[in-house]
Amino acid sequence: MPVIYEYLGIIISFWSNEHEPIHIHARYGDSIVKVTLYVKNGKIYSIKYKDETENFNKSKLKQLKDFVSVYKYAILYAWEQVFNNNATLKKVIINKKIK
Repeated sequence: MPVIYEYLGIIISFWSNEHEPIHIHARYGDSIVKVTLYVKNGKIYSIKYKDETENFNKSKLKQLKDFVSVYKYAILYAWEQVFNNNATLKKVIINKKIK
């Protein structure tokens, strides 16, 4: 499970042997949100959030949404590197609010 980001305590990762559509898993404590990026012709046209555990902290979910709005193309690039190029990425830790 490659962790690609840690943002204000939210762990953002891909799971091994992922599948499309492109998505990340965001964990905060025992709670998990799946964030799916819908892409067409290299452009992200929609982002969907699914609270897998139905108890993700609401303020952390807002922070996650802010993070994804800024880093969505970096996430797309990371997906391509990991799953198309078999690259190993170093986790990026961000301890300051984006917005």
